[in-house]
Amino acid sequence: MTQQIDFKPAALRAFLDDTFGPEPDFVLERVSGGQSNPTYFVTHGSQRMVLRKQPNGPILKGAHAIDREFRVLQSLHPAGVPVARPILYHDDPALLGTPFYLMERVEGRVFSESALPCVAPEERHALWMGLADALAAIHAVDPEEVGLGDFGRPGNYFERQIARWSKQWHASSSDPIPELDRLAEWLPANLPPDDGAVSLAHGDFRMGNMIFHPTEPRVVAILDWELSTLGHPLADLGFCVMPWHTSPDEYGGILGLDRAALGLPSEAEFVARYREGNPGVSELLPFHKAFALFRFSVIFVGIADRVKAGTAAGRNASEIGPLARRFAIRALEIVEGRAQE
Repeated sequence: MTQQIDFKPAALRAFLDDTFGPEPDFVLERVSGGQSNPTYFVTHGSQRMVLRKQPNGPILKGAHAIDREFRVLQSLHPAGVPVARPILYHDDPALLGTPFYLMERVEGRVFSESALPCVAPEERHALWMGLADALAAIHAVDPEEVGLGDFGRPGNYFERQIARWSKQWHASSSDPIPELDRLAEWLPANLPPDDGAVSLAHGDFRMGNMIFHPTEPRVVAILDWELSTLGHPLADLGFCVMPWHTSPDEYGGILGLDRAALGLPSEAEFVARYREGNPGVSELLPFHKAFALFRFSVIFVGIADRVKAGTAAGRNASEIGPLARRFAIRALEIVEGRAQE
């Protein structure tokens, strides 16, 4: 199904002609998917680009901050982190209805499922190692050195995040979830000592947000920086290992699969590969994994609330809501030492 373009293509074409010189070829295509920031493929002459813009209409303060996304690309691309080359940022909403930016279109492979069913088993282990390398590359960058020292509040990251997501849970109109209540009590009571580690945190680092090289098992572009901020590297790592603690029907995890037969690595192998690229990071604890599951559980609660209110986006929203309890249960299994291998 062709997705609607929410601005006048002629306005963009005129802007590109003025900026880069007139070209006879111009193609604009809306990228399908659930992006909160509308995304388009743009071809202008020989240039193949991606346009990201804010959605039209009123938006919450601080949401859809595409200027932050562009700033991250500007900072990380010269540092050798695999991100698309930023081209330009346009802050005047008069042209397309909202600010927007352009980045280079990177060719490659995108895998939406953690089990990687669309590739041969002998390639899957290497692809997961490539994902670990990409995450380590982000966290190896000193935010101060690349101009991102003011990109968020350093220190006490988990304490602040737990308070934020707990507040959202307690404000929910959802049915009671005793497991989520227990988790919300356990996390602040078991905060690891603050080790002072500060890195750029992606916020949604997972297999589906990567572009891999067309033939090699390495990431050539990390996508969707909308949630990025200064944080703790173990927040991203804990989030990235969630597939080992959730089943295929729990948002596409790999728990319960015969991972050896499928060519998938163990969680320990993935974490060890990450630590090769970022050896100074502290140990990944049950706390960090439980926090990642807690955060996602509350996100699922929010989706369930929107289903009740009739404002949920996405055809599978009603199926996602019940995952809140299941993710809370998975987190408790981890912290109580009952997690399945």
